Amino acid sequence: MRTWQVERRQRTRHLIELGGLVVKAGIVELTNDDRATIYGAMLWIAAKLQSHEGEHERGLWAAKGKQAFVAERDENQRSQ
Repeated sequence: MRTWQVERRQRTRHLIELGGLVVKAGIVELTNDDRATIYGAMLWIAAKLQSHEGEHERGLWAAKGKQAFVAERDENQRSQ
């Protein structure tokens, strides 16, 4: 397989995983799959991260995300 093919597959997988986070967070359902709303929310997040509050917000969001991943992992382990 050529290098560009490997890189393209890696990029595709990365984009699919990011899209999965949007679904996992419930954003697709909450917005009725309104892509303009989803995009607008992401632009708002990007602006927030670029502001002087950005590092603080990022830390809060990261902690919340890590808690959700752990809770999901624990739930999956209990259901096995």
